[in-house]
Amino acid sequence: MADRSNPTETGMRNPILVALDVPTGEDAVRLARELSSHVGGFKVGLELLTGPGPAIVGVIGRLGKPVFADAKLHDIPNTVRAAARHLGEAGARWVTAHAAGGRAMLEAAVEGLREGAGSRSAGILAITVLTSLDQDALAATGVPVTPGKLAAVRARLAGEAGCEGVITSVRELGVISDVAPQLLRVVPGIRPVGVDPHDQVRAATPAEGMERGAHYLVIGRAITGAPEPGRAALDILSGLGLA
Repeated sequence: MADRSNPTETGMRNPILVALDVPTGEDAVRLARELSSHVGGFKVGLELLTGPGPAIVGVIGRLGKPVFADAKLHDIPNTVRAAARHLGEAGARWVTAHAAGGRAMLEAAVEGLREGAGSRSAGILAITVLTSLDQDALAATGVPVTPGKLAAVRARLAGEAGCEGVITSVRELGVISDVAPQLLRVVPGIRPVGVDPHDQVRAATPAEGMERGAHYLVIGRAITGAPEPGRAALDILSGLGLA
């Protein structure tokens, strides 16, 4: 069995999940077709899930790469279960849910997604702490702890609830590896050197993410906004020694 604590032993040669944060389904499909041979999978976020709708997950998934629906589910358990089930039916390989919603909600998400996916593999990725939040921002919401401590608590909760993995910043990878080593670690906020981090206050480079124990790197504008998206993806892989 592959050791998820060591990304080089997972059998995964391509850790890039491209964030298709574009306004239309046509744009998303065009990019996915262009990139499908260069990346490990795709992320479909709220803009597409609430625009073209969940069916876009299946359309992109038919290109042969896993798709994760970044729905950021956070509601009462029954509602989350139903939403996760629909996303599973649409073809999502992973669905995100906020760990802040609690164990019962996460368990409901896990159950709903499995119901919707049927015989396909599908899992919940629990969001620990958004990469747009630092300690001051957390304190302003009434959470007086460091992102690291909060991520550790939520990662442990995610594991207990049956989640397949977590969404976490690179800075919390170490503590999550310690408290929940069995979980898949997916890291957003990834920017190659010299690329504007925009609203990600806890960003990192692809090399930093992999060196600290990420299994997947979520990369958006650095690839999708490049003049040649395919070349940009290959350049990142080359920098990781994977091209």
